[in-house]
Amino acid sequence: MNLDKVIAGFFIILAMTLNFGFFYGDMDSLEMHSKYELFAAIIINIIATTMKLGDKTQMGSVLLATSLVADIQLIAAATIWTVAEYAYSVDKEIVGMIISLSGGALLANITSVALYVGETIKSKR
Repeated sequence: MNLDKVIAGFFIILAMTLNFGFFYGDMDSLEMHSKYELFAAIIINIIATTMKLGDKTQMGSVLLATSLVADIQLIAAATIWTVAEYAYSVDKEIVGMIISLSGGALLANITSVALYVGETIKSKR
């Protein structure tokens, strides 16, 4: 068993599940979506991104790209939420943007997990 692969897989899958946990819920209300879960998803996604930095393969480049997309979208969602909370008011349009950005990040995380599983299945023992 390769401990580096286990740890990398753990963070990649944890990033996806935290993102899903934030995304899942009513699209019209932020009460169903925890700001702490969004923060945890951002932190775990950044950790997963840093773990992908050393891979020089083509698959590593694609995995890094999907992780960067998820990072950018989650950070954008948190930024919009913060600015709207303190400078404006959080209405349904803002909630929709926050949840939509989280959904895009979730799609990037699902792609990353699918590629990671495919690479794992393809690799030789």
